[in-house]
Amino acid sequence: MPKFTANISLLFTEVDLIDRFAMAKKAGFNAVEIQFPYSLSAEKIKMLLDENQLSLVLFNIDAGDLLLGGEGLAAVPEKQAQFHEAVAQAFSYAQILKPEVINLLPGCCYDSARKSEYLATFKENLVFAVEVFTPLGIKIVFEAINIYDMPSFIINTSEDVLKILAELSLDNLYAQYDIYHRVSMGECVADFIHEHVDKIGHIQFADCPGRHEPGTGLIDFKKIFSIIDASAYSGWVGAEYKPMRDTYKSLNWLK
Repeated sequence: MPKFTANISLLFTEVDLIDRFAMAKKAGFNAVEIQFPYSLSAEKIKMLLDENQLSLVLFNIDAGDLLLGGEGLAAVPEKQAQFHEAVAQAFSYAQILKPEVINLLPGCCYDSARKSEYLATFKENLVFAVEVFTPLGIKIVFEAINIYDMPSFIINTSEDVLKILAELSLDNLYAQYDIYHRVSMGECVADFIHEHVDKIGHIQFADCPGRHEPGTGLIDFKKIFSIIDASAYSGWVGAEYKPMRDTYKSLNWLK
């Protein structure tokens, strides 16, 4: 089986974030990921990781207002100063927490006439992030989000991701491959992993439709996990789903 990490921004939400580390360990995870860790100090998170003998695999650079319906930070030309502040904040956390991967969310564009401008800004910011975090040995990843959950997200398909990777050609830049979003867009997960595994820096999953735990949708996770296992991918696979019930009861796939 792949190496699984629990995304404790979505799992174990029955308790406060500070208590989710112990719950993840009790459930059998040896690693966690956090979408945005900034409500706790880096020092506190490090203490919780050490207490529970957990690794922190991934967190995101702050995305501003993105999850509140805004455009985010990473692609908005007028928000460059805020983006640089977010990178500096993430860097200070990374120095203490030493994640393997940091995710940069592209964000949305609500004025279609400016989309090319937003994409250009995002590419500039990817280059900047790679320059900042490579000295720490941390991979930078970015992802495509399906058009149903975020219709105005500026990157929607694996083809979009591959084009940017090819254009920038940066050694330490990879795709964050989210199985839920790819299946939502009708893409073939097996084909992408077979053909582009060298481009993947991190994998996440949820069932589709619904973005809940495996077994609640249409994805054959036994097959998917076997494909990942048989591939050259050696990284972690993040459980980033919204449990339909108590988180512990949603973990039958892990057993």
